[in-house]
Amino acid sequence: MDHEEARTRLLDAAERLFYERGIQTVAMDELRAASGVSLKRLYQCFPSKTDLVEEYLRRRDESWRAELSEYVDRTATTPEGRLSAVFDWLYAWLAGPGSRGCAFINSFGELGATADGVARAARDHKRAVREQLTDITRDLGADDPSALAEQLVLLIDGAITTAAISGDPTPARHARAAAETLATAAAARAPRA
Repeated sequence: MDHEEARTRLLDAAERLFYERGIQTVAMDELRAASGVSLKRLYQCFPSKTDLVEEYLRRRDESWRAELSEYVDRTATTPEGRLSAVFDWLYAWLAGPGSRGCAFINSFGELGATADGVARAARDHKRAVREQLTDITRDLGADDPSALAEQLVLLIDGAITTAAISGDPTPARHARAAAETLATAAAARAPRA
């Protein structure tokens, strides 16, 4: 097995086990067994568990945001529709099998105080999501697209956390209604040309 195949197998196993059970409960030997990668190769790919966690989060960030973008681009053509599509995708994601909330919030809660790279990966994800939403809010004609994007990130994180605790994806529907209200107000405040 070459280095890249080993990395992929390890990241696949890490994503499944870390998200299902939490980072600290999963031992490196479990990751080795689940991935079929030797312990020596595991440590060649990821010298520490923290290195593996950081890479798992970076990879998850890319896939999460790509899935969101693909859904929004495929299902909506108007700025208002794009905003609603964000929350429709969120609902579907939360309703999916094995949803355990936000991997970034969960990881930060477990390791953010002691692992700078994990904290940085979580912050980078939230920043990237804000930027993604700023593009949508700019197209809505919001008076301050960045501020509206910040508010939307709070709605998303709140919906994800509440859904994880309750086991019900409905908070995404409530967040969608709140997002539409915020967007309408932000557009109304924008100066008219």
